[in-house]
Amino acid sequence: MKTIKIGLLGLGNIGTGTYKTLEMNRKEIVSTLGTSIDIVKILEKDVDRKRDITVSKEKFTQNPDDIFKDPEIDIVIELLGGIEPAASFMLAAMENGKHVVTANKAAVAANYSKLAETAITNNVLFKYEASVGGGIPILGTLDGPLRANKFEEVLGIVNGTTNYILYMMTAEGMDYSSALKQAQELGFAEADPTADVEGIDAANKLSILMALMFDKYVPPTEIPTTGITGVTKEEIAVATAQNCKIKLIARATKLEDGTIEYSVSPMKLKDSHPLSGINKEFNAVFVKGNAVGELMFYGKGAGPLPTGSAVMGDVIEISKAILK
Repeated sequence: MKTIKIGLLGLGNIGTGTYKTLEMNRKEIVSTLGTSIDIVKILEKDVDRKRDITVSKEKFTQNPDDIFKDPEIDIVIELLGGIEPAASFMLAAMENGKHVVTANKAAVAANYSKLAETAITNNVLFKYEASVGGGIPILGTLDGPLRANKFEEVLGIVNGTTNYILYMMTAEGMDYSSALKQAQELGFAEADPTADVEGIDAANKLSILMALMFDKYVPPTEIPTTGITGVTKEEIAVATAQNCKIKLIARATKLEDGTIEYSVSPMKLKDSHPLSGINKEFNAVFVKGNAVGELMFYGKGAGPLPTGSAVMGDVIEISKAILK
């Protein structure tokens, strides 16, 4: 039986989590597929970084063509982050006949149409479950079991950093600066939190959700976006008095005339709304379909292992297709 061979672009936190997920669940994965999956080459500059995994140094390369041009590699996993060179690397992998899996919401959102078209042109699969909601299986569900629906609306808490900050402002009475500082100390916020707190990360994810749900690609830069930096303790207090909570919501609604309204902004949600109870760094996506009604998907929206779980789920799905 064929062994599925993988080239991995990037061995940072998410890359390490993906590698670890494969190793710790190898027995279950082999049982599912009836064959083995091996990461055989890794594009990574920092080969001496301390990681809680053991990787043979022979696997490392600093030349992406060692992966793209290797005829034995079936799947390329892109976990570099950022838009470039990640997008160009994914396109090069596809053009060399490699299936591609990524968790990179920025690169996918900025290049959605080109990536999807290049995959079709080169008869390869392109999967990106981990790009929205980390370990939450939302994209595959929208494109699989829920595909028979006409989608009416999506509301998402899709950024753990901002959800943690707003939760601490609400539950502990913190001001924005103090809540941000605590989030950074706990590792829930980056040293430079701009992409999160200004709503850019959420806009990337909404762009991907809309492309799948409504077959409408809107570049994230064209989504009206307001972050949480202007949310005050006073606004939180007013919302609480109204039995509401303020959440950063990525929202898209399809109107009766087919028009789609979309935005990312802080919203007041009634305490009775399912999303109002999503606390700390957790994520959730609330979906309405004309047949299925209302559904909510909840879980860890980030982190090396939850994200690695989603990445490996995509790898397994592609592997099944290869082995047919």
